[in-house]
Parts: sequence; C-alpha cells; structure tokens
Amino acid sequence: MAASTSPLLLALLLLPALTAVASLPALPLSTASRWIVGADGRRVKLACANWASHLEPAAAEGLARRGVSDIAARVAAMGFNCVRLTWATYLATNATLTSLPLRWSLERLGMLESVAGVRVNNPALLDLPLVDVFREVVSSLASKGIMVILDNQMTTPGWCCSRTDGNGFFGDVYFDPGEWLKGLSAMATMFNNTKYVVGMSLRNELRGPKQNVSLWYRYMQLGAEAVHAANPNVLVILSGLDFDNTLSFLFKEKVNLSFSGKLVYEQHWYGFSDGGNWETQNQNDACGMVVDFIWRKGLFLLQQGWPLFFSEFGFDMSGAHMGDNRYLTCFLSVAAEMDLDWSIWALQGSYYIREGILAYDESYGLLSWDWCTARNPSFIKRINSLQSPFQGPGLPNTHEPYNIIFHPQSGLCVLARSSKLLELGPCDESNAWNYTSAYELVVKSTGQCLQAKSVGNNAKLGTDCCKPSSKWHLISNSKMHVSAELTKNGTRVCLDASPDGAIRTNQCKCLSVDPTCDPESQWFKVILSSRDIPGAGGDTILQLPSLVASDIP
Repeated sequence: MAASTSPLLLALLLLPALTAVASLPALPLSTASRWIVGADGRRVKLACANWASHLEPAAAEGLARRGVSDIAARVAAMGFNCVRLTWATYLATNATLTSLPLRWSLERLGMLESVAGVRVNNPALLDLPLVDVFREVVSSLASKGIMVILDNQMTTPGWCCSRTDGNGFFGDVYFDPGEWLKGLSAMATMFNNTKYVVGMSLRNELRGPKQNVSLWYRYMQLGAEAVHAANPNVLVILSGLDFDNTLSFLFKEKVNLSFSGKLVYEQHWYGFSDGGNWETQNQNDACGMVVDFIWRKGLFLLQQGWPLFFSEFGFDMSGAHMGDNRYLTCFLSVAAEMDLDWSIWALQGSYYIREGILAYDESYGLLSWDWCTARNPSFIKRINSLQSPFQGPGLPNTHEPYNIIFHPQSGLCVLARSSKLLELGPCDESNAWNYTSAYELVVKSTGQCLQAKSVGNNAKLGTDCCKPSSKWHLISNSKMHVSAELTKNGTRVCLDASPDGAIRTNQCKCLSVDPTCDPESQWFKVILSSRDIPGAGGDTILQLPSLVASDIP
C-alpha cells in the first residue's frame, strides 16, 4: 500500500529548529570508472540541492529568513547529502566585494528589511565580510554532515543565465579567462583544508554567441589543472556547452589532464530545454524522444565509463504545471535506471532580490517562500529512494545484482507481500527480482514468477512461468509499460498501480498518439540493484497457496 508521509518526516520538515545530521562518507572523494567513490572505495552517490549564493548581494540566500544552522539541518532532514553552493568569481578576485560586510552589501541594494532579518536570524554574520559569510555557510553545512560542491555560476554577481549577459563564455565582457583561473585557484586554496568541500564545478552553463569547442577544451583543461594544483583533494567538475545541455563533442575526444581519478562531467536537464513537447505530445512518445536526446547530449558518458553529474534539474513545485510534472516523472525514471548523481534546483524558497524583484518567490524551491517548511512534502517522499545508491562499488550485492521494479510516479517499488498481494512500498524493502531473458519476472530463490490473471484483478505470483501471462515485455516508446497477454483470450494488459498502492493488471493505456492521456500509474522501470536484500538468509515471506481452478488464468 502506498504509504502517506510519515509523522516523523513531517515533524522534521515543520519544526522551527532541527538537529538532523547526514552520515558522512570516507573522504576525500575520487572516481572509479563511472562511479564517484569514497576513500574506502565505496560508492558515494551525490544527492544534492543547489543553494544560490551568486546573486547581487553575493551571499547565500535565506539568511534573512532562517538561521544558517537551521537551514543546513533542513537540508539533512530532507535526506540530501550535499549542497551545490554557487559563487560569483568577483567574490574571490575583487577585493572590494570580498571585504564588503554583509550589512553593507544589502544596504547598497536598498534591502533594509533583509538587514533586519539577518540581524534577527544570523546576527553573527551581519557585519562579517562577504567571503567570511560564505565560509560560515560552508562550515554550517559541514557541521550537519553535508558535503559541499562549489559552483562558479557567474563572474559578476547576478541572476544566471542569459545569452547576452556578458558572463556566458570565455572572452565575453565579464568573462576574462585569466581572472576566472585566478578565482578558481583562490577558491580551491581557501578550502584546501576543508574536507567537506568535495568538489568544484568550474563554470555554470557556458553559452552565448562566442561559445566554441576548441576554446572549451583549452580553458576547461586549464581550469581543471588550476583547481587540482591548488586543492588535489576535490573532484573537478566540467560543464558542457549550450547552457550545459550538451557534452556531445566528448563522444570522440575527452579532455587531456595531468591527473586522474578526480574528473567528473556535469549536465543539466530541465523540461523547458530538453526538446520535449511535454504538454502537446503523447507522454510516452515525449519521454522516449527526450531520453534519446539526453543520451546523445551527454548520458553516453556513463556507458563510456565516465562519471556524469546531473547538477541541475527542477520543476514547478506547486504541481500546477502539466509539462513540468510529465518531465519530472520521465527524469526520475532515468535517474533510477541509471542511478544518477544529481542536484535539484533549488533549495531556496525565495531570494533577497532576483531580476529586480525584492523577495522573489522561487517556484522551483524545495523550501517555502519564508523558508519554514517544505514547499512540496510529497516530492521529498518521492525522491527518498533515489537519495542512496542502487549500484556501485562496495554495495552488499555488487557481484550479484538483482532487479527491482521501480514506480517513478510514486518513487516506490513493487513488493510481493504474498503470492496474492503485490503492492507499492519502500524500495529498501523490495524483493530481489530476476528479469530473465525469457521475459519472466521471478522472485529470486523462490521460483515464483509474476503473473497476470485478468483485467482489473490484482497481479499475483505463481509457479507456471511458461504461459503468455507470465511473459512481461516493456512496450511503448517510454519502455515503461510492463505488459503481458492473458492466456485465456490474448488480451494485452499492463501492470497498474491503483490509488491505494495495489498492483493490478489493466488494459494498457496511453501507449501513443493521445497527448491528453496520463500513463503514469502504468509506468514502471525494471532496474538493477546491489543493495542489501531485506531478510536475506532468513525464511521467505512468500507462501504459495494450493491452486484451485479459479486461480488459473
């Protein structure tokens, strides 16, 4: 049965002060093939939130709303293990800005209410220089066990991004390569002895009319070398071109660096820039097309054995934007199947000022406008299973992975409670399934396979796995309809999650053409997992009753 948001989770999201602390992996981080790993060689999955600190005030957003320690605790309470903390180059290279007290930075922008808010919520930060405020934010995150990735968003403080803002590519009016390299070196040096700073993204969303591949290779390699020379412990994260939508030029030629084991690529994926017609196209067709597009633009790097960090994805948290909702479910299906490292845009519920508007409400924000609660608690629950790794070095079943059946609409997995009771539940409680070459979904070590009985009935387990009703094919362009044929009449049915979480078999819906139909209850991903198997080594929880004539499809 689909669980409601637990009282404990709601309490953590609503309390005015939190004490949650994330579990820290062995540091520093490095890479092993496509995986990011800790110092002990175990997979470390980046499940991050973006926290903006690069806009006009050049300070982390929200300091006028909540105490910095409270904000850091909320990050941990929501299950994130890292923050991608943004910064503007001038914070490291412009002495006037670096030394400017936070109070003065806000006052010069006419934000007296924000000054008063910081005085109440973060009095110790109000008269610190901006660079020290930045350090204190990192320190507060570290105190809660949150890893930090420093992301160079812009040169000049301000909202990112526009093709014509002068910050887009090397040689733009505000993007001097020499100053950029100086800023990277300064920031890497500043946090050289801060183990919680685990990575540095060299530049956010390269873009604009001057962008070209040859200069990308030249300067990104110089930037990577500068960061590594100043701080050899951090991961060096390289973004692509066209607002970080494409790394396709890397298919044949990778970067050439003097060091190894630290290089990660990053890509962005939003519904407004992925080429999908999410509101006007059939959802299966749109998802299939977009996944192919994303694969060609950068996802191929995982197959080639390179780590790829989806450092920005996001959606309208109100749930009112149909296109965003459809995109999100497609994204989550890929995030589960490929076990992606990711960072959601954004943590902040509001800004001091954005694009000239004071107290701008961030509809993509995890937190509410006042930073008091989660804007969309159901989303926090939905991504919970994606905040820890399914695969990778050091997991209990790395050498003997199994399948789980993930339902991206809910973020839950199919659990076989008994032969006649299959329902959605936490993926940590999932059975170990085996999706065979004969298209059978078998519960490992039991010989029992998933079967379709009839339209509208619960899916069940049985021992006769040779019938068409036990052969499950992945159909539609999304490859997420899990479908079999009923033995009696050949009717094709699909797995379907009912509102109460029960797994039934119904006629397949929304397979193509119709753009108004919603297929998400029938979307499932059969993915690999190397997690510990619940109850492994103990008695099986599945009891197969004696068959009677009515049980035979």
